[in-house]
Amino acid sequence: MIRLICFLMALLGFFPSVLSADGPAPIRTGAERTEDYLPLLNGKRVALVVNQTSRIGQTHLLDTLLRREVRIQKVFAPEHGFRGDADAGEQVRDGKDAATGIPLVSLYGKNKKPTAAQLADVDVVVFDIQDVGARFYTYISTLHYVMEACAAHGKEFIVLDRPNPCDYVDGPIRQKGFQSFVGLDPIPLLHGCTVGELARMMEGEKWLGNASPCRLTVVAVEGWRHGEPYSLPVKPSPNLPNDLSVAYYPSLCLFEATRISVGRGTTFPFQTIGAPDTRYGTFAFTPTPLPGFDKHPLHQGKTCYGIDLRRQTPPSGLSLQYLLQFYRLSGEGAAFFANPRWFDLLMGTDQVRQDILDGKSEEEIRARWKADLEGYKRIREKYLLYRERPAIRN
Repeated sequence: MIRLICFLMALLGFFPSVLSADGPAPIRTGAERTEDYLPLLNGKRVALVVNQTSRIGQTHLLDTLLRREVRIQKVFAPEHGFRGDADAGEQVRDGKDAATGIPLVSLYGKNKKPTAAQLADVDVVVFDIQDVGARFYTYISTLHYVMEACAAHGKEFIVLDRPNPCDYVDGPIRQKGFQSFVGLDPIPLLHGCTVGELARMMEGEKWLGNASPCRLTVVAVEGWRHGEPYSLPVKPSPNLPNDLSVAYYPSLCLFEATRISVGRGTTFPFQTIGAPDTRYGTFAFTPTPLPGFDKHPLHQGKTCYGIDLRRQTPPSGLSLQYLLQFYRLSGEGAAFFANPRWFDLLMGTDQVRQDILDGKSEEEIRARWKADLEGYKRIREKYLLYRERPAIRN
């Protein structure tokens, strides 16, 4: 209950700083701790893996480092691009930053892993991107591939860490046979880690598959611990415009493998569910191309009917209730999963889809992944940097 109250207060802007057992403590992201990592960059050729979330206050990390005369060779751009304005799945192209002239190298185009040639003029790679805590949010797959490349080619790798705004451990573990760019590592759908903790886990558990270790440094966050809310100052991708969309995202992204809209093409994506059929509800919305959101939304120009989630309380973790509700309302059976393979890749297993088809309840479906989730929690424990604060006892 306390965590729910904190979350709702964060939505309303009541958290300029994190509340802790010792009173308000301002958050300092890894990027803000320049005194800790600038000495690691002195005299070295640097590449950045960054996007629009890579900021120190209102200033982009790239601009900050250039002002400090750090030798930036290039920027590697993930899905959605350096400025974060490319649609989901849209190919990102190489180019140059108009403001600085720094070369931009796409990691969401011809290759998702930096090549030997792309790293030849680099000594150290700095990663600073805001994650949202879900396995299928592809920035952590980019993290994995860049770490692999750095290990293979003997480059240093620095993570400037940021808090996890959807900080839960929930959902099925990605199973063998379901590895993809929306699920490279055997972690649950909600992994409950920061990017820095995930990097430590990828290296420590030997998931990178390299003979040589990754020369990893994590510049930690100050003033935040697991279990504490964090409101994102910049939207991390075009269709996650606010804290509410981030909270619903892990549960609603699964609809992307169906013909049900999650509000792409509106100003409230991942805060509504519907389709062009009144059986799904009375709330109406019409997806249209919107700059900064989605250029080609599902059901473009068609009136969709469903439910408005903006006045509801978001789930604490992963919820299957929305998926099960719309599956039953559809009456389509297996055809509800318009792209079954994509659904399975998002979920990390085909067991959940099969359980839904078999009429299992959410409780029965959850029971399937309980043991695996407990095993993951034991692994996660080894790599935590921000343990929860002890509970206050009266």
